[in-house]
Amino acid sequence: MKTFINMLRDESGASAAEYALILAIVGSAIALAAIFLGGTISTALNEASTCISSNGSTCS
Repeated sequence: MKTFINMLRDESGASAAEYALILAIVGSAIALAAIFLGGTISTALNEASTCISSNGSTCS
């Protein structure tokens, strides 16, 4: 029983769990940013391509 109580009081593994949680949050933020920015960048490149292929007649 003492071993189990000492294991519950041991906080050495808490830092590893905290790092894993931080990495999961940062990784999720990067993934979401890539998804949302990917669409915006794709739209901008398509507009630039249209502008170039039409010799500038549809550029704003």
